[in-house]
Amino acid sequence: MTLTLYGAPQTRVSMPRWYLEEKGIPYELVMLDLAGQEHRQPDYLAINPFGKLPALVDSGMAGADGQPLSLFESGAILQHLEDHYSGEPRSAVERSLTTQWLLFANATLAIALFVPSNREREFPRLMQELNCQLASGRPLVGASWGAADCAVTAYLAYLPIFFPQEDLSPYPAIQQRIDQTRQRPAYRKVMGMA
Repeated sequence: MTLTLYGAPQTRVSMPRWYLEEKGIPYELVMLDLAGQEHRQPDYLAINPFGKLPALVDSGMAGADGQPLSLFESGAILQHLEDHYSGEPRSAVERSLTTQWLLFANATLAIALFVPSNREREFPRLMQELNCQLASGRPLVGASWGAADCAVTAYLAYLPIFFPQEDLSPYPAIQQRIDQTRQRPAYRKVMGMA
C-alpha cells in the first residue's frame, strides 16, 4: 500500500499532510510546480480532472475503474485517511459528525475567512460560536484529535498568518487552540516552522 499525496505550496495540501504526520501514516509527497502548469498536464489530470490540489492516490484500494483510488478535495482526503488509516475506530455517529465539521471548515469557515464580503458579515458570529465549541479544550469529535480538528484548526491557524491585524482577544478558546496548534511538532514540520 502506498499513499501518494499531491500538492503545491500555498494549497490546502497542508491539511491532509498535517493529518498524515500527526497520525504517523507513511506517505509519499509529490509537490507540483504550479507556475510550470504541472497540475494541468495529462498525468495529473488523470488523478484530478479539475487540476486542483491536493489529491491523494491510494494504491491499497481500487477505484471504480479498477485503478488505484484517486481522491481530490482536502475534506474527502481527510475523511478517507481517518476512516481507513488512523487506526482509531469511529462510530457511525462520529463519522457523521466528522463529515459535518469537514464540510463546515471547507464550505463555511473558509468562505467566512477568505471572501471579503462574507468575512465582514459572517466572521464575528462564526468566531463567537466556534469559541464556545472549542472552550472545553476537547477534540471536536470523539476522544482524540482527528480529521475534524485538523480541518477546522488549520483554518483558524491561518488567521495570524493572513490577518495579523485581526484582534482575537474576544475569542480566548480560539487563541488557545491556535497557540497549541503552532506548538505541535507535526504542524511545525508541515508549515516549515521546525
